[in-house]
Amino acid sequence: MPEAAVLIDPVRAMDTEADVTHPVGIDMVHRTRSQDAFPRDWMRLEHDRFSVTAVLPHDHAFFAPLAGDRHDPLLVAEAMRQAAMLAFHAGYGVPMGHHFLLSGLDFVCHLEHLGVGGGPAEIGVEVYCSDLRWRAGLPVAGRVTWAVHRDGGLAATGIGVTRFISPEVYRRMRGDAPAEGISIPRAAPVRADLAGRARTEDVVLSETDRDGWWELRVDTRHPTLFQRPNDHVPGMFLLEAARQAACLAAGPGGIVPAEVASRFHRYAEFDSPCLIGAVVRPGPAEGTVTARVSGRQNGELVFTAVLTGPRVHG
Repeated sequence: MPEAAVLIDPVRAMDTEADVTHPVGIDMVHRTRSQDAFPRDWMRLEHDRFSVTAVLPHDHAFFAPLAGDRHDPLLVAEAMRQAAMLAFHAGYGVPMGHHFLLSGLDFVCHLEHLGVGGGPAEIGVEVYCSDLRWRAGLPVAGRVTWAVHRDGGLAATGIGVTRFISPEVYRRMRGDAPAEGISIPRAAPVRADLAGRARTEDVVLSETDRDGWWELRVDTRHPTLFQRPNDHVPGMFLLEAARQAACLAAGPGGIVPAEVASRFHRYAEFDSPCLIGAVVRPGPAEGTVTARVSGRQNGELVFTAVLTGPRVHG
C-alpha cells in the first residue's frame, strides 16, 4: 500500500444513522443477473458494522445443494463477499467503478445450519470492517469479518483482506494486460460427477498427464462465474477450481468444503495454462479430509487454498 495512505477514522456524513433499512441494487454487489445477487437489504449497526439480509436459493443452477440436503458453502462465501462489497459501496461511498480485490478469504461453515428446505433461506450477514486505510476520504484497504446467522444459529464466520482500486490505477497496475479477455476452452472437461458437479458446463478443470494436477479450464461464457468482461480469472472461480481439484483428489463423492483458507498471490491470466494441484490427507475429525490445493502459472504461484470437510461417499 502506498506510503501516503494513513489510518484515520473520519465521521462519515453520508449515512451515520442506525436501524434504517436500505434496499440493494444488483450493481452494488457487482452482479448483472438478479438470480446471482444474494443480498436484499442492509442497515448500519455501528460506524464500521453493518447488517445485511441475504437469501440463499434452494435451486440455484450453479450453487446447487451439496449431498442433496445442504447449501453449498461456496454459496455462503459468495453471499459474504457480496455483503462486503455492498458495505463498502453503500456505507463508505467507494465508487461503483472501483475494483474490489481480495488477497485472502477464510471461512468456516456450520453445516447443521445450512439445511436446504423447499424454498429460499434467509440469512443475516453481519459485516465488520476494521484496519481501514484511507486516501482522499475513501477507504483503499481493510479487513472484513463476517458472521452469518440463520434462524438464531451461527451458520458461518469468515475473514478477508481487501483493497479498492480506481479504474485508472488498476489499468496502470495491469500494464500490458488486455482491458478484457475472452477464453473458450479447447480441452475436454473432467467428468462432472468426479469433480463434485452435476453439470458438465460447470466443470473448470481438464486432465493433464501429471497425477494430482489438472489444467484450469476457463470459459468466459459461463453466466454465473463471469458476470461481466474481465481481464483475469476471478478469485471465486479459483476457489471453485480448488473445490473441484479437492473432490478429484479425494475420490468418488468428493468432499464438502466446510472450512476454507485461501490466499491469492497474483492474477491468473487467460493467455497461458494454469495448473491446479491437490493433495488430500485425513482431516482433523473422523470422516473428514483436508485438501491442500495450489495454482501455478508460468512457474509462479497464483493461489493456495486449504479445504476441510466431510467426505461424501459416492
